[in-house]
Amino acid sequence: MGKRFLLLLSMLFVIAVFSGCSKGESAPSDVEQDHVIRIGYQKNGPLVILKSLGTLEEQLNSLGYTVEWKLFQEGPALVEALNAGSIDFGRTGNSPVIFAQAANTDFQIVAAGKSKFQGSGILVPKDSDIKSIANLKNKTVSFAKGSSSHYLLAKALEKSGLKYSDITPAFLSPGDARIAFEQGDVDAMVVWDPFTASTELFSDATLLVNGEGFTTDRDFFITTNEFAKEHQDLVDVVMEEVKKSSEWANNNHDELVSMLTPILNIEEEAMKKSVERRTYGVDPINEQIIKEQQEIADTFYRLNIIPKKINVADIMKK
Repeated sequence: MGKRFLLLLSMLFVIAVFSGCSKGESAPSDVEQDHVIRIGYQKNGPLVILKSLGTLEEQLNSLGYTVEWKLFQEGPALVEALNAGSIDFGRTGNSPVIFAQAANTDFQIVAAGKSKFQGSGILVPKDSDIKSIANLKNKTVSFAKGSSSHYLLAKALEKSGLKYSDITPAFLSPGDARIAFEQGDVDAMVVWDPFTASTELFSDATLLVNGEGFTTDRDFFITTNEFAKEHQDLVDVVMEEVKKSSEWANNNHDELVSMLTPILNIEEEAMKKSVERRTYGVDPINEQIIKEQQEIADTFYRLNIIPKKINVADIMKK
């Protein structure tokens, strides 16, 4: 009899909770309950600098919050985790957010990083007969599908009078692309720093073009709509610390190289070259940045890379 009574009480409690929620009292979010902010980052990005400096933890601890850092190898996986509710905040490149919006992912872009076009480019072997973008016709070109390099290549071909169908794509991650490049299995490689710098310095490669005139290749800082609505103060704290860590990075190249070299497991000389041609920082969303992103989205739609036309301004917070 006692067990039945306890079971009845449990049922009444559950009914009371759901009844309360249905009357407009929403249940507290995971962040409110646990006081933990889950941030997705990649090894090659501004958030890894923030993580390594440890300043965000100091600021959030004073507000009663802690940080849980989650590592991702690529931007699309990070955005997918955001959509699944596994993380609250993250950073990715300019193309993964296009694919995410086309897939109706629930998120918003809260800020943009500075352009890093100088470290993104198309590489060819030094003894290659490819001397211009036009020479890529009928060649095999490696790049990561859905990445910033995907757009860079598409735009470079378009501006040179070639079609995307004029090349044979080899969808490879930077590491696999490097191996294929060195073995002669691909004719050209499109990638971003520090992999660009490393290939230039240690794989007998020539940078055919960088991103200038083709792409600004920005970082984008993203969060779920729910997190932004309920915890705008925390978003502001994170972005303020990103700005501070970016300023530190720009003014402390030697320390930055020493920090990133072991994290990325890349040659120190390549890391130095990468750091010296990049400016870290944050730009607020403006009409020019929206225009840049819309051009990427329109290009991908025109090439049937995304299934529908999208308006990027819908997810970009000005």
